[in-house]
Amino acid sequence: MTALGFLYPGHSAEDDYPRIEQLLGSDIRVDVVHTDIGEDAHRVDALRRMGAPERLAAGVESLRLSGAEAVVWACTSGSFVYGWEGAHEQVRGLARVAGMPASSTSFAFVHAAQEIGARRVAVGATYPDDVADLFAEFLRAGGVEVTGVRPSGIVTAAEVGTWGEREVFALAQSADHPDAEAVLLPDTALHTAAYVAGLEKALGKPVLTANQVTVWEALRLTGRRVNSPALGELFTREPIVQA
Repeated sequence: MTALGFLYPGHSAEDDYPRIEQLLGSDIRVDVVHTDIGEDAHRVDALRRMGAPERLAAGVESLRLSGAEAVVWACTSGSFVYGWEGAHEQVRGLARVAGMPASSTSFAFVHAAQEIGARRVAVGATYPDDVADLFAEFLRAGGVEVTGVRPSGIVTAAEVGTWGEREVFALAQSADHPDAEAVLLPDTALHTAAYVAGLEKALGKPVLTANQVTVWEALRLTGRRVNSPALGELFTREPIVQA
């Protein structure tokens, strides 16, 4: 049994995690601890407060007691708003406090793009323009070319959590670009676990979504590989990229 730990801000699409656990169909346990979201706003200052060290540290003890072997900060915007170096410091601090390997959803996207060989990606973001642009900057800092960004201007995670299949497909299709080798949907508040395979079929290319890559990143940290076509091309490729 491999136990994976996740720090998830607030309550929006956390039900993606038990769904992914079921789709993995292996000896993988997914443990989710909710962190204090503070002000629910896709605004840089609010997002930086949401990802503050003390907020992440507050959930770590529960994960240690659960037997988690790695922890991932399951939030994209609450990591990339710190920039490339700041996000590295965030996960280094989390690893020190947790006493186990740590990462975040932002780094998961970079590693996942490397894993599937996607050098150029399109981004379909729920965020306002300025926050979406910061994610694109983060990807570029990680060596991933961004062909374009499609922001949606949504201010709160609570609203994102109400989106269903129709909205998710519309976002991915509007974001796609002929030169993009994959489409990225970077918000852990967005329900996507049930749609990845369908999205890839509709677009004809890999699709990376926040909760999908977050679980994959935790598996990568523990050295595990689980084949699950229902979770898209990312979960059917070899080998796992090492950090």
